[in-house]
Amino acid sequence: MRHGEVFNPERVLYGRLAGFHLSELGVRMAEAAAADLSRRGRTVSRIISSPLERTRESAEPVSAVFSLPVHIDERLIEPANHFEGTRLRGPGGALRDARNWRALTNPILPSWGEPFRLIMLRMMAAISDAHRSVDGGDVVLVSHQLPIWMVHRSLAGLRGAHDPRRRRCELSSITTITWEGHRFSETGYTVPAAGLQAEALDVGAV
Repeated sequence: MRHGEVFNPERVLYGRLAGFHLSELGVRMAEAAAADLSRRGRTVSRIISSPLERTRESAEPVSAVFSLPVHIDERLIEPANHFEGTRLRGPGGALRDARNWRALTNPILPSWGEPFRLIMLRMMAAISDAHRSVDGGDVVLVSHQLPIWMVHRSLAGLRGAHDPRRRRCELSSITTITWEGHRFSETGYTVPAAGLQAEALDVGAV
């Protein structure tokens, strides 16, 4: 599950910075995701979140619905990024500053942040450990757009490098991963807060 909208009036790329909380709309998005999980009628055995505020706050409605505590796994965190804390575009945007161009030299790695391959490895390790941590039932993992998209690409057998504009990972969306005897497979994608997306500001993802 991805977190909901963040209060970000300055439209900065917030990355791992502290102090970025869900907006009122983001809370409603997280509640919509929790309601969707409840309607599925499945047993949820554990909830695990990235340590950042926006994911922990998005996990709270799920915690309330299933009466479970929220555990923290550092591996679910947003990737580190050279442009963290800046606005990328517009007047004064970081992409207009020649001093930042060296961070854009290798989009395959990428040169501006944590390598895609390492994101894939840590996310798949977190998923595997979460799966083994329960005897049965589902585990809800609350994370961020790029880590979730790296899971999708890993399971699809695709390389990490991609066009960020083509990510399919909306705010408060739920990507379902299933253990199928010998491997994990992606078996579903839903956007419970679809009706709220048009109102949302989503510029903080790397």
